[in-house]
Amino acid sequence: MIGPKAYIHKERLKKNIEIIKSRIGSRNLMIVVKANGYGHGALIISKFLSFNKEMIFCVFSIEEAMELREGGVDNPILIFSRIQENWLDLAYQNNFWVNAAHLDDLILLRKIFESKGYCPSIHLKFDTGMTRLGFDLKERNDIFQFILDNPVLKIIGIYSHFSTADEGDLSYANYQLKLFNSLLTDAAKVGISFNYIHCSNSGSILNLNESLFNSVRVGMLVYGVAPSDEVKMTLDVEPVMSFCGPIVNIRKVEPNTQVSYGGVYTTSKSTNIGVIQTGFSDGIPRQWYENGYIGYNGAYFKIAGRICMDQFMVDFGNVEPQLGEEVLIFGNKNGNKIPIELIAKDINTTAYALLTAIQGRTEHIAI
Repeated sequence: MIGPKAYIHKERLKKNIEIIKSRIGSRNLMIVVKANGYGHGALIISKFLSFNKEMIFCVFSIEEAMELREGGVDNPILIFSRIQENWLDLAYQNNFWVNAAHLDDLILLRKIFESKGYCPSIHLKFDTGMTRLGFDLKERNDIFQFILDNPVLKIIGIYSHFSTADEGDLSYANYQLKLFNSLLTDAAKVGISFNYIHCSNSGSILNLNESLFNSVRVGMLVYGVAPSDEVKMTLDVEPVMSFCGPIVNIRKVEPNTQVSYGGVYTTSKSTNIGVIQTGFSDGIPRQWYENGYIGYNGAYFKIAGRICMDQFMVDFGNVEPQLGEEVLIFGNKNGNKIPIELIAKDINTTAYALLTAIQGRTEHIAI
């Protein structure tokens, strides 16, 4: 297929996992592969790592969970979204773990058990300060009593989510951690225990060891990307993806030739303009054209003009690239390295937004 390629470096992924395991020890490792594995291809990532049957995968939706099951992944899978009655049968049949975040969720799960004699395994989510999904901490006693009154519900996990663990100031993250610890203490007082306790994310793995508990959720670090520019990267992980696009046209143009929409780029001399068959609809951010560049055969060349929906242009100067060869948009491949974090910082966005924008026509290739 002629078009953008996301090359997934399996050995780098394997090495990243080993590095993360060396940090977290024997704790349960939960790999977040929602949003198509942060743009990396959820099935590619999960299938490669699924040889370790103790590894847990986390997705957002039932559809994402089913993609993994139907693709041959039989590891435990936790679904983050709020439960819906119409897919609880499917969740049970496929041994998915579901998220209970409101008393109504527990009531629904009890109703399912009473009518069918079964329901999926459950992780309780409490809100400690994200103000998103999660039981209100003020309701903890009511929630715990409901659990005690309904022992048929298979509660196997409890968790929360940090909102600032990937920022320089950890005061709010420590406040959330204190609340979560108090929650665990209160649960223990009434005799409730959990097989899986998790609150960490990539940021807290780097700078908040106290948050690791017996299970650790990790997203960005698995993919070799820093969770933010405020957190020091103390783990030597490598980028798993190299995002590339093919050269489909070369044209020699004269000085003062306008290139792309708006004519904001004008050539200063006779030069080779290459057309790359990748555009902002494929995930390359349009704003990157102002300071942006690509890698080709160990050298770097300026993006020429505004990035189009399906293509963008590059000023190759005196270099005459070969049609069909590929340029590196970000990642580390063939002697070129362009960190996605650099692009995110330049255009004032996040690596999360850039990675999850890679979809549609992009072909994912494991190498």
